Amino acid sequence: MGTYVDGRTSQNASFANSISIPITVINTPQLFGQVGLITQGVGANPRVILKGTVSLQLPLALLGITITIVRGTLPTDPLVYSATSTFNLSVAAPQVITFSADDFNPPVTPQLTYTAFVSSNLLGTVRVGPESFDAILVSD
Repeated sequence: MGTYVDGRTSQNASFANSISIPITVINTPQLFGQVGLITQGVGANPRVILKGTVSLQLPLALLGITITIVRGTLPTDPLVYSATSTFNLSVAAPQVITFSADDFNPPVTPQLTYTAFVSSNLLGTVRVGPESFDAILVSD
């Protein structure tokens, strides 16, 4: 049975259409969530459970949205999770993308930092909210 060590939430936007942040550079990760987990008291077999949501208003064109999570603060840090969703021309309302990821046996440092990014392969994509990113650290 796992033991809870720490949990954090990054809540950038709580409600639908509460923000309007355009993605201005294609295929370039844009930060939407970041959490730091304190590892004091961690036991054997640490694992981090990550989940989140990001909502986007998409241009009326075929495009791909990529969510990436890294262990660290930069898009070039160790990749923990990546997924791409492709949307078609008929999508007119904001789209909500949810995800769940895990990091098994991360290197234990005093604090584990995770950062969530979103990118688009087409200009005209706007982050509209809600946006959240959560992490829980457990161990044996």
